[in-house]
Amino acid sequence: MPATVLVGTQWGDEGKGKITDLLADQMDIVVRFQGGNNAGHTVVDGATELKLHLIPSGILYPHITPIIGSGCVVDPQVLLREIDGLTERGIRTAKLMVSANAHLIMPYHRVLDGARERKLGNSKIGTTRKGVGPAYTDKAARIGLRMQDMLDMKIFRQKLDAALAEKNELLTKIYDLPPFSADDICEEFTGYADRLSTYIADVPYVLNQALDRGDNVLFEGAQGTLLDLDFGTYPFVTSSSPTAGGACVGTGVGPSRIEKVLGIAKAYITRVGSGPFPTELNDEIGHMLQDTGKEVGTTTGRIRRCGWLDTLILKYAVQVNSLTHLAITKLDVLSSLETIQICVGYEHEGTFYDRLPAHQSVFHKCVPVYEELPGWGEPITEVTEFDKLPGAAQSYIKRIEEIAGVPVELIAVGPRRDQTIWRNKQGGPQAARTLQ
Repeated sequence: MPATVLVGTQWGDEGKGKITDLLADQMDIVVRFQGGNNAGHTVVDGATELKLHLIPSGILYPHITPIIGSGCVVDPQVLLREIDGLTERGIRTAKLMVSANAHLIMPYHRVLDGARERKLGNSKIGTTRKGVGPAYTDKAARIGLRMQDMLDMKIFRQKLDAALAEKNELLTKIYDLPPFSADDICEEFTGYADRLSTYIADVPYVLNQALDRGDNVLFEGAQGTLLDLDFGTYPFVTSSSPTAGGACVGTGVGPSRIEKVLGIAKAYITRVGSGPFPTELNDEIGHMLQDTGKEVGTTTGRIRRCGWLDTLILKYAVQVNSLTHLAITKLDVLSSLETIQICVGYEHEGTFYDRLPAHQSVFHKCVPVYEELPGWGEPITEVTEFDKLPGAAQSYIKRIEEIAGVPVELIAVGPRRDQTIWRNKQGGPQAARTLQ
């Protein structure tokens, strides 16, 4: 391969954690290239449940070097909590690397995130209130603090003083909240620095050296294409670039290095938080998808909104990510349905759209146009070969391929690793770790 980018094609929560885990056997490095602890996945290993928000799931494999890239924002408190949780379970974290250029989520970022959401009221974005957005705001404003700043607390204090001069004004005069003490923050982060300094690395150098050696590197994005800051359903988006281009920007690896871009899509579609959702279902089928699919956010604990698969969104994801392959997850969730709807267009004020409208006002008011396909009405969770799937399930996958113009390489029919169908490939990774 050796460089593969894995991205979500919808609004996140597509099951990227499971696919990352499936591909891990083939990888030497797994690197997270954007986002913070506003995303995550649950890993179930036997009777043990792990919730990871920052550290790539590659940490579970002794042969893999897990990396948090320059495009991420890091809350050191959360990072240390994850490291300690893994250590308690006997999982080694010594190989973990964090980019020296990754920006820090500061205590005032978390407070500002919550204050801004409250002030927006009914117009709120639906953030996780983890401080991710304000941290990226400071990065763009060039007043952010980075992981490497913790290696020199004198420089850390100088940058902190400059940042607090503005932040405390915002907190006290705009939001009527108490100011932060630079002394208290420095004391807190000195403790973080003592524990995290050994993990801080020159990630662009490490990754490019690895690719020069021919190592296999997986670039793992959080969230999904429709949450991209530039290409998503703005303003109901995240604060970074979870599209494939973000893999280069967020790691320091050039685009000519990328050989494969794998897009992950649920067999239906979900989103968490506010924003437009043309195929959303608020009926019995929508509730069935929520219940059967266990559609609860790993990070937020919020119930995910559910709807039929939207192929206009899928085609858009193929376009902006240059997808080479697809992985379809949670196909088994549709097994009880007699018929399945698939969105193949939108209608708005007498105009038919076969692609995502560029104007947000149109997209917000679009009515989906559906194509009806037969359901298969039988369980498929133990099927391991494509031609052993019910005919209707095969037809559903082939119709997705036909519309998207990209081959489906993997099909997940359950949460376990062995509940996966590998197309055009003999076998696949073994063992039975479960990811949701």
